[in-house]
Amino acid sequence: MPTSAPSLDRFAGYGQDAGLDLPTLDGTAGAGLRARFADGSMDAFADTLAAVHNCARPVRLAGTSTTVDTATGEVLSTFSSTDAPLGVLYRPCGNRRAHACPACSRTYARDTFALIRSGVAGGKTVPATVADNPLLFATFTAPSFGLVHGHRGGTACRPRRRDDRTHCPHGRPHWCTQVHEPGDSRSGAPLCAECYDTASAVIWQWHAPELWRRTTIALRRAVAAHLGITESTLGKHASIQYAKVAEYQDRGLVHFHALIRLDGPAAAGIGAPAPAALDGPALAALVRDVAPTVTVLAEPVDADDTPRVLAWGAQLDVRVVTAGRRVDDPDAALTPGQVAGYLAKYATKDVSGLHAEGQHRHHIAALRASCADLAGRAARHHPEDHDYQRMTRWVHMLAFRGHFGTKSRRYSITLGALRRARTRWQTLAAESRRTGQPIDTRDLERRLLADEDDQTTVVVGSWTYLGTGWRDPAEEALAIAAAARAREYDQWRAEQMVRMPDGNRDD
Repeated sequence: MPTSAPSLDRFAGYGQDAGLDLPTLDGTAGAGLRARFADGSMDAFADTLAAVHNCARPVRLAGTSTTVDTATGEVLSTFSSTDAPLGVLYRPCGNRRAHACPACSRTYARDTFALIRSGVAGGKTVPATVADNPLLFATFTAPSFGLVHGHRGGTACRPRRRDDRTHCPHGRPHWCTQVHEPGDSRSGAPLCAECYDTASAVIWQWHAPELWRRTTIALRRAVAAHLGITESTLGKHASIQYAKVAEYQDRGLVHFHALIRLDGPAAAGIGAPAPAALDGPALAALVRDVAPTVTVLAEPVDADDTPRVLAWGAQLDVRVVTAGRRVDDPDAALTPGQVAGYLAKYATKDVSGLHAEGQHRHHIAALRASCADLAGRAARHHPEDHDYQRMTRWVHMLAFRGHFGTKSRRYSITLGALRRARTRWQTLAAESRRTGQPIDTRDLERRLLADEDDQTTVVVGSWTYLGTGWRDPAEEALAIAAAARAREYDQWRAEQMVRMPDGNRDD
């Protein structure tokens, strides 16, 4: 039956006639949903699914909690899992990885977006004047450990020059005339697996967080020298704040995208005016000068190994962000929302993004195997517990043991504060429904983001973990489909807001 084009003011996925995109379920997999319709618990399941925001693998709990006024000792409310729609309390899993739980990863991405954006443009208790401070968008890459295939924007991978007919010691050519499209399993793979230094790549990945830490230290020293002061007194004049995320490249190694901001004295608070003696271009020059000098000496794994001096790759990209525009390209807009969205997107990814459905990338498998091998060699060589022995815990991450998203202490608010604010809002909404009193929105943001000391209630609970996940695969599939529809709605709403005149936006 033909359908009319969706109205611009109505989401096409709204209504009973807009079915969800569910996978084909056999009789066994769909038995649970049919049973819910039969026993009348489908409404309770739908309410629970909405309460956990379409989480794919919610945590099931049993127990009770009591909300107490800390000033008077009065019990304000009580809750038992038996009062929940399904008789058990379901809570979102909170997994940031998109492949593990699309819904919770979206929540994590939104929180990361808010955290990063507030450090760029202000908001969420961060003053708007933070946008006046020098700000850089920098990308730090891993060095080369051998020639690899790659997507080159529709051109040949590694064109052969007329006079270049060289081969590696194993007889493989140093060129590739094929065009690798995005998602090609060969992208990131070595031209010669035997020549590629997989072990050093793994060791570099293992020490990448330390390399970043030393980079921030070196940059602080460079800023102090530029200002003509000692490093110990830098905090009285300026401070370096940052937010960064890690992204896996096709070759299996991470690179870091970072927002680096120069503030005034730390004691003056987040976003204090930066020293006039150091602007954005000068700060960018310091980063370009400092990055190549930062190294980490990695000790050998065993007696048959050698020490390695680790550093950043040559492809360092540093751009100045000022007034929402790139200095290197004044015609290309770079708004705070775009920067925050770019970093938030990568914060929800991990190594699983390197595998398209049905693909097997041999160089990724080789990195995993090298992780296990190096850890085993360290365990045999060192009688006591050694750092490299812990690499077995990070095989699934290709030896990257750092956090995917990190920030300096005074860059902006914290993820914990955002999650606490969300919980407080739910408490306010529940109290409003219980008493019938409207929520006072005056100074609401400050109250939601206030420190713990400003709160006058405490929740005392006793809970038992029952398990993780829905009752059967059909319910999980329904949750994932509902999360996809919710994402479609968010995208539609964003498009609608772009079309509206600025004065009529409902945001």
